[in-house]
Amino acid sequence: METYVGIDNDTNGGMTHLGRIVMDGWVFGFIPQTETCAGWNAAQMQNLYEKVYAAWEPYAHLPSNLPAELREKHARIYASAMNAGREQGWDPELGEDE
Repeated sequence: METYVGIDNDTNGGMTHLGRIVMDGWVFGFIPQTETCAGWNAAQMQNLYEKVYAAWEPYAHLPSNLPAELREKHARIYASAMNAGREQGWDPELGEDE
């Protein structure tokens, strides 16, 4: 990856590893929801990933453990992405190689 295409241009409505990092960055407020991360290099994405990972740790990386406000924000952001992904042919079921 030279640069990230941005969540708006990502495959499957952003339901990719990098897209999820962006969405979680929105959930935890590390970046505004207007930030798509288009043009970000690997170091910038890694930095965001590390912040997101640390933010999830107190909640055991489970959305159900988030405080109500964050849980609702997470649900809203991910529902929108999942709907967009399904419209693009994304299947939430994991394949044998995933």
